[in-house]
Amino acid sequence: ASNIVKPANFPAAAPGKKLIEIKSELVGTFYAKPAPDKDDYVKVGSRVSPDTVVCKVEAMKIFNDITAKCSGTIVEVCVQNAQFVEFDQVLFRVDPS
Repeated sequence: ASNIVKPANFPAAAPGKKLIEIKSELVGTFYAKPAPDKDDYVKVGSRVSPDTVVCKVEAMKIFNDITAKCSGTIVEVCVQNAQFVEFDQVLFRVDPS
């Protein structure tokens, strides 16, 4: 039984860092910016707080603000603008430090 690998032995993507995932709250289309001619709400390196709007998800013609619900720095944007997203899909990863 000594050859059983425990999950803790697998290296993490960023050793020592516990990233927070911001997930989609609904099924719909992901929008990274408020309008085509505007800048993205957030990008890698952006600081967020719990009430920071990070994107919109459009479902049945209703545009829903998605907030970070955490504090930290965006380290990964996991979806592309105008991409269809599923409920609970990871949109962003945040370093809380």
